[in-house]
Amino acid sequence: MSKLKEERAYRHEYKFLIDERQRAELFYRLKGLIPMDPHVAAEGSYWIRSVYFDDYRDTCFCENESGVNERSKYRIRIYNVSDEQIRLERKSKKNGMTCKESAKLTREQCDMLLKGIPLPMDTPEAADYPEVLKQFLVLMMTKGMRAKTIVEYERIPFVYQNGNVRITFDRNLSSSMEVQRFFEKDTLRYPVLAAGQQLMEVKFDEYLPAFIKENLETGKLQQTSFSKYYLCRRYSVPCAGGRKR
Repeated sequence: MSKLKEERAYRHEYKFLIDERQRAELFYRLKGLIPMDPHVAAEGSYWIRSVYFDDYRDTCFCENESGVNERSKYRIRIYNVSDEQIRLERKSKKNGMTCKESAKLTREQCDMLLKGIPLPMDTPEAADYPEVLKQFLVLMMTKGMRAKTIVEYERIPFVYQNGNVRITFDRNLSSSMEVQRFFEKDTLRYPVLAAGQQLMEVKFDEYLPAFIKENLETGKLQQTSFSKYYLCRRYSVPCAGGRKR
């Protein structure tokens, strides 16, 4: 049963690089079909900021570059540069499908992790840590898992209950190395994609309803393998052969 639950946790995830014209066309098609995420602000979007972690060997980065079939990466995520909701997330990929597990963090816990300080494991509270947090702390202590880079972007999300469908448009993708300023709005960031270039993600469980699939067909979309973390670090991480990206 536990294995079955694990398999069910994985979802389909398809990514497409698009331009502003394509986004506008797809946005207006979807707007009349399925609702937007109820968490969006009045302007119809929200900002996501994540700080990604990697070990002293940059294993997460290198596995992504090599296309390792089964791999995971850790990040802490907030919304609209606020500490109201802070979550540690582990995103895993297996056989082309993805699974996300998460744990709530307090601001104090988050600040410790950003500084590279593992949360105490010998306190009564530690017994109640979610499993994903426990495993992350072990990696901090054994493999030197530390905060590496901030990834930030504006997200326009649509959701549809049947099939647990989520379609998102991510634009204004930027990166920052100032990980200790994670909660500050004026961090020094630099754009990652070319002007006007954006990312569309289509996520669903077992099936994508036909009427949604039909409206996503433009004849010009090309699926891509895209990792925001990889893209934000590729020019600064030494690869296994010693080259610089």
